[in-house]
Amino acid sequence: MSVATEMRTDWQQEVRDLAVQRNAVLLAHNYQVPAIQDIADHVGDSLALSRLAASTDADTIVFCGVHFMAETAKLLSPHKTVLIPTAAAGCSLADTINADQLRAWKAEHPGAVVVAYVNTSAAVKAESDICCTSSNAVEVVASIARDRPVLFLPDQFLGAHVKRLTGREDMHIWLGECHVHAGISPSDVRNQVAIHPEAELLIHPECGCATSALWLTGTGDLPVERTHILSTGGMAELASRITSTATLVATEVGMLHQLQRLNDRTEFIAMNPQASCRYMKMITPELLLRCLREGRDEVVVPDEVAPRARQAVERMVAIGNSGGGE
Repeated sequence: MSVATEMRTDWQQEVRDLAVQRNAVLLAHNYQVPAIQDIADHVGDSLALSRLAASTDADTIVFCGVHFMAETAKLLSPHKTVLIPTAAAGCSLADTINADQLRAWKAEHPGAVVVAYVNTSAAVKAESDICCTSSNAVEVVASIARDRPVLFLPDQFLGAHVKRLTGREDMHIWLGECHVHAGISPSDVRNQVAIHPEAELLIHPECGCATSALWLTGTGDLPVERTHILSTGGMAELASRITSTATLVATEVGMLHQLQRLNDRTEFIAMNPQASCRYMKMITPELLLRCLREGRDEVVVPDEVAPRARQAVERMVAIGNSGGGE
C-alpha cells in the first residue's frame, strides 16, 4: 500500500468513526470533489438529500455543499443539528438577490405570486410564496392561476426556459445567474458537438447555452432525440440508460464523477472543462474532518424566518414532482 493510499484510508476511517460518534449522516452534493462524494452516505441534489436526511434517525446532518443547501436541510429537519464544513461556501446565484431586494420587487408587482428556485437563501424563501427545483419549475408555474402574474427568481436562464414552456406572458424574471453555468456558452456546445457528433447531450437549464441548444434542436443542428434539458437529479436518472460511446454534459464538472460511477459504458465529457464552482470546491477532506471533530460550522435559521421559508418548500412538495433539485 502506498503512503498516499494509507493516508487516504486513515482520513476516511476517521470520518466514518466520527460520524458514528455524532450519529451523523454525511451528505454530498453532485458538484463536490470526488473524495468527498466517495466518503458520503448519500450523493445527489440538495433538495433530495435534505428530504432523505429528514427521514433518517441521525441526530446530525453534515452537508457537503453550499450554504443555502445546508439551510434547506435545517428547514426540513429543524430539530437536528446541521453542520457544513465551511460556512464560507456560498453561492453566486443565491447571492444575486436578498430579502430586501425581493420585498422591493414584490412592491412593484402587487398581487404577483413569487416562485423561488431552491438555490436561494432561507430569508428569500421566507418572502416567497412557493419554491421550485429545476425539474419541477414548469409544473410549479403551471399550477398558478393564469390571472396572477408570476415573479420568478433568481435564475434568468431557468426562468426563460420555464416561460417558453408554459407560455406565460405575465412572468417576470429576476436577472440572476450562476457564474459557472452562465459560462457554459453556445459556442461550447457547437465545438463539442463538432468533435463528438454522435454524443448524447445533457444540459442543465441554468446554463447560458440552454436556450440556444433548444433553438438548435428546432433548426436540426442538434439531434432532438439526443438533447436533454435536465436537473442534476434528472441527469443521474438518465445516465444508466445511455448507450452511446460519448455523452456531453453541460453543468458543473463535479457531476461527471457521479455520472461515470453510474455508467462506465459511455464517456461523460464536460461541455466546458473550466465549469468548476470554487465554492463547492472549498470543502476538502481536512475541513470535513474539522467539522466532525469540532462540530463546526453549525447552520442556524432564525425563528422569524424558518416557518415561512419551510412553508414555501412544503407548498412545492405538495404539488408532487419535487424529486430533482438543482
